[in-house]
Amino acid sequence: MSASTSKIFSLQGRGLKLDSREDIEPHLKDVDPKTIEEIHFGGNTIGVDASAALAEFLEKTEVLKVANFADIFTGRLISEIPQALSNICDALKDKTSLVEINLSDNAFGGRSVDPMVPFLTHNRSFQILKLNNNGLGPAGGVVIANALLESAKLTKAEGNKSNLKTVICGRNRLENGSAPAWAEAFAAHGTLVEVRMVQNGIRMDGIAALARGLSQNPNIQHIDLQDNTFTVDGELAGIEAWTQAVRSWPDLETLNLSDCVLSAEGEVPLLLETLATGSNPKLHTLQLQNNNLETESFALLSRAISHGLSGIRRLELQWNEIEEDDEHIAALAAALKKRGGKLFASDEDEEEEEEAAEEEEKEEEEEEAAEPKVTEPEKPKVVDTSADDLADLLSKVEIKA
Repeated sequence: MSASTSKIFSLQGRGLKLDSREDIEPHLKDVDPKTIEEIHFGGNTIGVDASAALAEFLEKTEVLKVANFADIFTGRLISEIPQALSNICDALKDKTSLVEINLSDNAFGGRSVDPMVPFLTHNRSFQILKLNNNGLGPAGGVVIANALLESAKLTKAEGNKSNLKTVICGRNRLENGSAPAWAEAFAAHGTLVEVRMVQNGIRMDGIAALARGLSQNPNIQHIDLQDNTFTVDGELAGIEAWTQAVRSWPDLETLNLSDCVLSAEGEVPLLLETLATGSNPKLHTLQLQNNNLETESFALLSRAISHGLSGIRRLELQWNEIEEDDEHIAALAAALKKRGGKLFASDEDEEEEEEAAEEEEKEEEEEEAAEPKVTEPEKPKVVDTSADDLADLLSKVEIKA
């Protein structure tokens, strides 16, 4: 397939060390930027001079929808990253076709976030922002959130509705210090459908602030706050705020609050009681691993599984206080199995699913191996395929600022 008729330009995972113009230009020269809808550069490392050449290529794009620059600064000096990042972001600033920007797995820290601000403020076309595992810290988180807030204000001043739908910003040590800024930005946009902020060290006051901000987004479908803290020592501000906010999301489908300390040990979480009333009729996936839940909580879930939680297909309860012969767990498992769903209550359940997924993947690989192959040119790797099903980039390594 010639580059001139292709939609996807990918050097993904090639491990290339692109320092200079001379290093990167051979990969760009046969690609027509005007036809490119997706560009994937993750798993390579880009220096300042190479980023300048890449920026010139990006500026010529006319229909670019997906810009994937996750994991592109491995081994780079902290003095290199801001300029290289600035080159790339500035080239994307005016791209009205852009739908997704992915800058995950880059060690920005709080020192390298400023180059993103002009893009985040002035490009009001993109819908999906992925900033996972960047070591932002509270200060860096505030900078990003304030840029998103300014974007929302400018959009409103123009009489338009925000396009922002998805924010993925996990493993960034955002903590309570940045939570109010994120909450204000979320509330100002009001259009979010998916928010994932896992493993950020956000505690009760910050959790409460996020609830208030997210409650202004009535179309939310997916929330993932795994491994943050909702309650400690009887402090209920976080859980009470979320108990109120959950009623604001009639379209909520997936809720992951695993490892979130939803209540004191032995207590039934207030939020769980609200969910059991049917506050979110479209909810099909509920993840509550490792929350000190005991038999009283399982009894509540068992009573609600055919009423308030009638839409649940996947329920995760691993690493709670589950007795082997708990009748409520057995009832939950039976009810979910009857509707074609599944209860995950032990490590064995997860292992079974992983084995099934591996078997399915093996079968797919065998089917692909039986099909005739088309050899693509080695440089650049250009693939003509659909972009309808974009996979979330999983964090590869813990990056420290």
